[in-house]
Amino acid sequence: MGTPAFPNLGKHCSVEDCRQIDFLPFTCDCCRLVFCLEHRSYSRHRCPKANKNDVTVVICPLCAKGVRLLPEEDPNITWESHVNTECDPSNYEKATKKKKCPVPRCRETLTFSNTIKCRDCSIDHCLKHRFGPDHNCPGPKKPEASFQFMGFGSKSVKNQPKQAASTSSSNWTSGLLKLASSFRATAEAGISRLNSEFNQEPSKNRTMQSSRGSTSNRGSASGQVEACPHCKLRFSTVGALVDHVEKVHEQNGVMKVTLDICPKCSKGFRDPVALVEHVEKDHGGVSKA
Repeated sequence: MGTPAFPNLGKHCSVEDCRQIDFLPFTCDCCRLVFCLEHRSYSRHRCPKANKNDVTVVICPLCAKGVRLLPEEDPNITWESHVNTECDPSNYEKATKKKKCPVPRCRETLTFSNTIKCRDCSIDHCLKHRFGPDHNCPGPKKPEASFQFMGFGSKSVKNQPKQAASTSSSNWTSGLLKLASSFRATAEAGISRLNSEFNQEPSKNRTMQSSRGSTSNRGSASGQVEACPHCKLRFSTVGALVDHVEKVHEQNGVMKVTLDICPKCSKGFRDPVALVEHVEKDHGGVSKA
């Protein structure tokens, strides 16, 4: 049945008296047969495997636990296995007996949403008797001392943290004072050293200047003449020689090119033309190679 475009469209109902064509058929999850809308239920098509998905639970009268009966197993065998392995008669009272409010003449059953525990006596009560005066609450229990010196021991234990805190604070303040005093001493020592160095530097400069002046005076008095190692010029003082070298032979701290020296008298000239003129005038124009 179907159309050329959809040849498998629609199926017949599996009930022999019906055999209706249904384009949206139903498949039974137990017998796996196809049925129409009218015969889709287990009872309408009398499914032989309808009890396959059924769940049957029997309450045990000994332990008040649920025992599930398997459809493929005999119920007697299932019951015997439960009694021999899982059955516990002591659980019957816990499962059947319902907890009630302990207040006299109160028959309220305590459930999950109807139970409140008192903060003072730690006993469960119903909502009606949740306050202390309603259930004659005795109040919180006070710890009783086992001997008469129990209180002294607790007092001494309570005082120990305070003493420890005071000693730790005193130690901390003493350590801070020691650090401050050490920093102050080091600062004073550094300042004194700086003052002494500043005082010593002017005296050193004065002594150096006096020594230089004395040496220059001694050299001029004795008539010593300083000669330039490059051009053989002579000067009366060392300062004049230094000025001459810096101005003539050095430029920006770099020594200039060496001078041309006369092969006859060993006199230096910066200009080669001056050297030639000197040879022609003083030596008659003759010079050795």
